[in-house]
Amino acid sequence: MVVVKAMEITSYFVLLCLMEITTQDPLPVVIWHGIGDSCCGRNMGSIKSLIEEQVQGIYVKSLEIGNSTTEDVNNGYLMNVNDQITMACKLISDDSKLQNGYNALGFSQGGQFMRGVVQRCPTPRIFNFVSIGGQHQGVYGVPKCPGDKSTLCDIVRKLLSYGAYVSFVQDNLVPAEYWHDPLNLDEYRSKSVFLADINQERTKNPVYKENLLKLKNFVLVKFLQDTTVEPRESEWFGFYKPGQAKKLLTVFETPLYQQDWLGLKKLNDTGRLHFLSSDTDHQKFTNEWFISNIINKFFK
Repeated sequence: MVVVKAMEITSYFVLLCLMEITTQDPLPVVIWHGIGDSCCGRNMGSIKSLIEEQVQGIYVKSLEIGNSTTEDVNNGYLMNVNDQITMACKLISDDSKLQNGYNALGFSQGGQFMRGVVQRCPTPRIFNFVSIGGQHQGVYGVPKCPGDKSTLCDIVRKLLSYGAYVSFVQDNLVPAEYWHDPLNLDEYRSKSVFLADINQERTKNPVYKENLLKLKNFVLVKFLQDTTVEPRESEWFGFYKPGQAKKLLTVFETPLYQQDWLGLKKLNDTGRLHFLSSDTDHQKFTNEWFISNIINKFFK
């Protein structure tokens, strides 16, 4: 009789534990928008609502970098990226609803910047990180330019490179901070205040790799018809072969991957690095695609 009661008590506590597991709130999601957008406008507002509709009880925080929507938009162009990341880390660490961890979601340049949060601010813990069209190897091209055969595009690229690494421009113009000139790599690596640092192209910071490897999943979304990001392969960590701007390398052909500066190879070897795509232009995806590929797989 005593044995039966003990078994009943054990079963009761097992049931309580199972109930706690199945009824706990879903992990929150933190969103970082792209350039020209804001935390709370129509685009990010619709994404926030979509996640909330699909995952009952979820808390979604869309980062506002500044004290107003206007400041948020302007800072996306003109505020030093490192300062933005510091601000984002504080917004996250000060939010009581995020203290048990969260999933991270970045759009376009917000994908790179959110990776900066992952690498620099691992507390609270980030479980899944999804980058939607983030330019992780930077850009070397003009949005909507008609390809490599355009002489005008080449001229504009050279002009941008001429001024991109001037210290005042690097410190204050956001796109310059991820301008990656394959024809001028020494200057890029020495003067890039953001991208060269988080990609371990100058000195190797073991903490960056260590923190990225804490992720449960790292998801990279590439837009196969992208006319905004040049080259679009940057969204999967690919980029131009050094010394020219024609031949492209996949992520697997880069020293960043082969020498595993960030931990991408280890993430891939352990099934935690995911390459997804949408056969559309930049940030053009349907709700159905987002629900099927992102929400259902990584936020539920």
